[in-house]
Amino acid sequence: MNLDHVFVCGHPALDFAATLRARRTVRFEMFVTPERLNAWYLDCELVDTITPGDEHGLREAKTVREAVYRLVTDRRLGEAFDREALAVLNAAARKPPVTPQLTTTGRRNAATPGQALATVARQAVELLGGPDVPLMKECGNPECTRVYIDRSRGLRRQWCGMESCGNRIKAAAYRARRRTPPASAAR
Repeated sequence: MNLDHVFVCGHPALDFAATLRARRTVRFEMFVTPERLNAWYLDCELVDTITPGDEHGLREAKTVREAVYRLVTDRRLGEAFDREALAVLNAAARKPPVTPQLTTTGRRNAATPGQALATVARQAVELLGGPDVPLMKECGNPECTRVYIDRSRGLRRQWCGMESCGNRIKAAAYRARRRTPPASAAR
């Protein structure tokens, strides 16, 4: 599987939760090292620079990620929030976030991994307590477990992204139709 970070969910907290892919099947972990976690913070443009992380910070980020995923799932399904996941998220959100600084060359977001995680946790709090909750959907690809914000006209989006899942599903359906003889030819 590709190790490139993909940002198709429409919200940073959802993209963060999607870093453990294919949760129902082969489960593919994107955050295998502190460096991969820091790369995600940089790639999603949460920070411009970040100090090196460690294994403790990596474990904490995975714990917060799983809490976010659980709370997103609870909210999406209209269920009460899991209390343990809620406590994990709120504890992370209470920590100091990334603080932008103005420099002679413009705005700069330098942070520690802990500050970056606190910022993602705050974004998750805003999402889960905000107006976009009714727009959250899970990808229509049965192997994908990404949740995304559906801002399409008519709210008819079916996949987290066309490149990542939509094209695969459409191509598989096309191949299946091509293999099946027309009903009139079967007589």
